[in-house]
Amino acid sequence: MKIFARIRFYYSALVISLIVSVMIKLLYLFPKYKSQILHYGNKTMLALMFAKVETVGKPDERAQLYLINHQGIVDIITLEAILNKNLNWVAKKELFEVPWFGLLLKNAEMIAVDREDKRGLIKLMKDIKHSIEDLHRPVAIFPEGTRAKGQKLLPFKEGAKFVAEKFGLIVQPVVIVGSKRVVNEHEKTSIGGDLKVIFLPSIDVKNAPENWYDKLREDMQRRIDQELETHTISR
Repeated sequence: MKIFARIRFYYSALVISLIVSVMIKLLYLFPKYKSQILHYGNKTMLALMFAKVETVGKPDERAQLYLINHQGIVDIITLEAILNKNLNWVAKKELFEVPWFGLLLKNAEMIAVDREDKRGLIKLMKDIKHSIEDLHRPVAIFPEGTRAKGQKLLPFKEGAKFVAEKFGLIVQPVVIVGSKRVVNEHEKTSIGGDLKVIFLPSIDVKNAPENWYDKLREDMQRRIDQELETHTISR
């Protein structure tokens, strides 16, 4: 069973690499169709990895900022496959320098954040403002800041809260469970199975209470725990 899971992991890694290579070329040749290329490219990845996605709740068409729990690359693939919105992902600067995948981030014009630079938050604010107001691209952030290994959410970084409050954004929290079944990058295994994407109610930050960010995290954790208890789907 462990050997099969390992073989399936490397098969999935091959699928991701091949589709990414195709998307990089298409993004370069057809820059006006970024949203469609990313959407259908990621849908193809899920199909070739035999991953089925169940959605609960509805994406809010008004949402300007999506906050998502993070376990691995499948989280990004899944949300891109579901939402054809030309999402603008916030990623650490180092990822833009990674061979191959960094090129995809650059060609897709995603937002790079430098955690070592004290001016990073100022640049992040400018980039998000430009994305939402000028490009009309909603922004996606993993507020944990890194991939979590366990069932519990890591502490949320304050950057997403600060930006949402600064610009009075409409924020939609999204919970993804089961993605590690498809690709577990920590253990290098893949056992397959269904993913579930849960769109929680949006928050209009302009009219939200002071503790909205803490409550958002609590609501996401509650739903993650509920899925494990009720449906035995772990994070």
